[in-house]
Amino acid sequence: MHLNFDFSAVQILWTLTFAGLLVLLVVLLGRDRARLYPWFTASMVFTAVRLLASRMLYGRMAPITSSKIFLSLAVVASVVGFLVIVELGRSAFARASRRTVIVGILMAAVICALILANWGGWPSWKTLTADSTLATLRLMQLVTQKIDLLNQVLAVVLGLAVVLFGRRFHAGFRSHTQQIVIGLSTSAIAQMAVRGIWQLIAMHAAPQSEAEYEKIMGLQEKLYNGSSVVLVLVIVWWIVCLWINEPCSDPAANPQPATPEPAPEPQA
Repeated sequence: MHLNFDFSAVQILWTLTFAGLLVLLVVLLGRDRARLYPWFTASMVFTAVRLLASRMLYGRMAPITSSKIFLSLAVVASVVGFLVIVELGRSAFARASRRTVIVGILMAAVICALILANWGGWPSWKTLTADSTLATLRLMQLVTQKIDLLNQVLAVVLGLAVVLFGRRFHAGFRSHTQQIVIGLSTSAIAQMAVRGIWQLIAMHAAPQSEAEYEKIMGLQEKLYNGSSVVLVLVIVWWIVCLWINEPCSDPAANPQPATPEPAPEPQA
């Protein structure tokens, strides 16, 4: 007996990701986590909207119109992603001194500047300032790519900082802030690894036939599917961790001391 499935790996991963995001939003709202992490919640909403838009609008509109919609959503999502990093950093190191925060920001800025300057090409100034719709779309795509790379590097740096020093500033392993950051940095590492591997393949690949070209493109699809699998696992991690109360916020973990009973009055 043969079972025939009409769903591709991309469709299955899309369904799992979208369903996971919906469950995560229910947890964030139902367990009152959205109040503590509003930008993280907004980021999950934008991710779900982008997934839904890609499924509902792709191939059903003119290419230029759909590119404008998708790139506009991507730019907004990238900016929101940066605000998520700021929100989690402030939450993790709220008790750190101003000097410590400034030193950490400067170190992160230097690391990000070096990576952004050397990873990926930069178009010429003439291309950036060209007065055409296509040039505007290319500029929006470049801005999205660079902000996404910035967010990924910051997520990895913040993840290392929180894991190494979070306990000192009330952001231990069982805190929601560190658990969110761990998931965010894990997803960022997967995305950066896929991007780096694919760039190496594209630089050295020289297909001599259509079969070789299709093999290379199939490898690209497998790489991006692997990154999507990591994202699904990260979403499941967030659902489980955010459903459970932090030790400091769980009444059972911090029982109140019993009130001593008053001593009996002496009898005459």
